Amino acid sequence: MTGQVTTQVLDTTRGCPAANLTIELWFLDPRVESQTQLKVTHTNLQGRTDEPLITQADMETGTYEILFLVGSYFRKQGSVLTVLPFLNEIPVRFAVNDITVAYHIPLLISPWAYTTYLGQEEFQP
Repeated sequence: MTGQVTTQVLDTTRGCPAANLTIELWFLDPRVESQTQLKVTHTNLQGRTDEPLITQADMETGTYEILFLVGSYFRKQGSVLTVLPFLNEIPVRFAVNDITVAYHIPLLISPWAYTTYLGQEEFQP
């Protein structure tokens, strides 16, 4: 297993992968109080990204955040949302302590709730 960060998003309302959901990856550096956007991508038909969000070659220990733009995803699905959706963006902040580890961060979503956890999985497009 090589170091990387991956994700998969599942739409629990529709019971399927969340395709074409926008995802941003950020690195948070408390030493200089900055946030650096590392990647913007979209999920594929399996709710995964076509490549890891980041690989060992570009990883460093520290704090990362995956920002899932769920409000626009649910609008595209025709979900009934209020003018201001209950969940518009879901930030998942996590620490990378070992760049040789594969961090798999799945997200299960509905317009009103979400669940995430740390999984261990090799990248599979």
